[in-house]
Amino acid sequence: MSRVINPNAPGTERNRLKRGVALSLRELIREPEPNAKTRDLAAFIALSLDAIVKTVDTTVAAWEKRDYWLKADRFRRDWEWAERLGAEMRTAVLAGDWAGVAQAAVQIAQKLSDVKVSEHHRMGAPWVGAWMRLQDLTLE
Repeated sequence: MSRVINPNAPGTERNRLKRGVALSLRELIREPEPNAKTRDLAAFIALSLDAIVKTVDTTVAAWEKRDYWLKADRFRRDWEWAERLGAEMRTAVLAGDWAGVAQAAVQIAQKLSDVKVSEHHRMGAPWVGAWMRLQDLTLE
């Protein structure tokens, strides 16, 4: 039998989310003033960072099953910023604190400075409707 390859591995998902966040940050910086698009962009960044944290937990769980404790702890430490900055972005967006959004965006951009997204990407606009999804999640 051959190996079964999962195309939706946590690392692949994490890389896709990182590219989406980098693209959203690029678009957010281009916006001159807060509007519906900037709310969608900031909400998408917050939701994506939450999803990245979940992929980190999935990856670490597999390593902990194999008793790779040091590797799991190091990986968790490398990605702890995603949870912290995602929470900051979420609270700033929901409160309408655009100075807080800008501050969190700068810190996230520093963490994702190695992520390159070409101008002719095929991702589209993944942030469309993110504000509504974020509001729905906070109501639950």
